Amino acid sequence: MLLLVGLGNPEPRYAGHRHNVGFMALEAIARGHGFGPWRSRYSSLISEGSLDGEKVLLQKPQTYVNRSGYAVVQGMRFYKLALQDLVVIHDELDLAAGKVRIKTGGGVAGHNGLRSIAEQLGSRDFRRVRIGIGHPGHKELVTGHVLGNFSADDRQWLEPLLDALTTAAPLLASGDDVGCMNKIALLVRPPKPESKPESEPRRRAEPGPPPAADRSS
Repeated sequence: MLLLVGLGNPEPRYAGHRHNVGFMALEAIARGHGFGPWRSRYSSLISEGSLDGEKVLLQKPQTYVNRSGYAVVQGMRFYKLALQDLVVIHDELDLAAGKVRIKTGGGVAGHNGLRSIAEQLGSRDFRRVRIGIGHPGHKELVTGHVLGNFSADDRQWLEPLLDALTTAAPLLASGDDVGCMNKIALLVRPPKPESKPESEPRRRAEPGPPPAADRSS
């Protein structure tokens, strides 16, 4: 079984925040693949379903981002899951907006949700789906950026990206991280402009018959 965790904050006022893109991703996957209703369990909202024949549990911790690890550990202990059964979807400041990278292990890059999970598990060796939200450019702007709503311009890339992630989710469930990233990149790639057919060269005007002789006298 795969435990697919999305990070975010639980109150409705946070629903549109960049920090909640993990929740948004799980909601899109649940809709797109016919998962069951969300239920309260393990200090979380849980939805059950399957991807690529694999049983999948979607988990939205309701503990706030910086205590996500407490909820994740409850679910993993109940189902007796190993690290390789866990995938965490989260926002990533160090990726350009709209980019997706999947990796196993690594640092927490200042993300309090990842830090909480790593501390509770005693390991950082779990898979992460990193969804780029871009960096505002200055350190003092980070909190407002992360805890701010996606803008109207952001929505132009966000919704297609969530759709692409939903389509590629079975590859994630089967462990094909590279295939999943490639599929997402292909689906969100803007279409190539249609090439216009070359115009036919103009034909030269054929010389007409000579003018009739003037027979008037």
